[in-house]
This record gives sequence, structure tokens and C-alpha cells, in this order.
Amino acid sequence: MALYLKKELENEAEIGIWHITETEEELKELSATPSDEMEEISFIRSESLRKQRLAVRALLNTMFDEKVYLSHHDNGKPYIENNPINISITHTANYVAVILHDEEDVGIDIESLDRDFSAVEKKALSEDEIEDLEDDKRNEQLAIYWCAKEAIFKRLSVYNLDFAEQIEIERFRPRGEGELEATFINKDGDEEEFDLEYMTFDRHVLVWVVG
Repeated sequence: MALYLKKELENEAEIGIWHITETEEELKELSATPSDEMEEISFIRSESLRKQRLAVRALLNTMFDEKVYLSHHDNGKPYIENNPINISITHTANYVAVILHDEEDVGIDIESLDRDFSAVEKKALSEDEIEDLEDDKRNEQLAIYWCAKEAIFKRLSVYNLDFAEQIEIERFRPRGEGELEATFINKDGDEEEFDLEYMTFDRHVLVWVVG
């Protein structure tokens, strides 16, 4: 079993991270995936994506005492059919992560730092954010920006969100872990403030938001 991390945060959210080290068959045994969902997974052509879906299931089994039934709203936002808890899910080829909270809306995103994030600068950052980039940690900084904006996007579940114009991340210096401040500007011009946290591990960055 490759549970990498499971911990409760000060804001009473719970985070779980699963390191995908198993074969697909081993994940099937660990995941105890319901038959209807297993059938859906079987139609996924990519073995990596099938393993990611199964790893999410295996992770959920460690985070809930009872068997849970995972589903998705029309906009893709996940929910547990037999539990009112708020949930957000993210995955890469090597890791999957989940955040849960009984009352607050949540969002989480993970990315590999081995990916080239140069395209993020043009499509997702404001002029002020681009000016705040530092050459020595540029790719890591871009990864954190992207994950932070994705986490807020998942938290809000808003269609047609403009990452560059509507989500502004305050200047930060990348560290092993830290906090971020963000502002979301809706189409009417109203603003909403968000506090996020992030951590880096094994060439990956994880960002989450609660509330």
C-alpha cells in the first residue's frame, strides 16, 4: 500500500496523498471499486489514467471508514453519493491527492515539476504576476501559480473562468511549503479573498484551498 500522506489540517480539512507504485491489478485489489465504476474505468484506453482512477479509489478507502460511492456533477466536480462531505481530487502519473471537509468548499491541484510550465505564463498569469517571476525558480513558481489557480477554479466550479484576469495571486517566493493569498474577481467586479497552502515533495507541487 502506497499511502504517502494522510493528515488533518488546522482548519479541520483532511488531505490524503497516494504514491502510485502498484500494478493495475494490485490497485484493483486495493481499491475495492464498485462494479459500475470499474466498468467505466475499463473503457479508459490509457493504463496510466486507469491506474490514477484506481489509486483515487484506494486512497478514499483509507480516508473513510465506510464504503463510499464516488460520482461527478455535470461540471466534473466530484462528490460522494452516500456522504455529504465536500471533496476535491487531483492526480498526476505518479501521485493522486484528495482533500475533504465536512462544511467548507475545497479545491486541490497537483503537478509534476518535471513538466515545462512556460506556456502558463502567457495563458494564465496577469502582467503583475509575470513581473513577479524570478529567473532562478521560474518553472517552480509557474507551477505553483498554475496549481493555485486550478485549486481556486475547482473550489468555485465556475464555467469560462479567465485565470489571468479573474484570479490574482499575491507575490510569493517559492519554498518547500508555504501560504498564498489570492483574489477572485467575478464578472460583476465583486472580489473574494482566498488563503491557500502549498507543499513540494518528490518533484511535485500540491496546492489546496479551503473555504
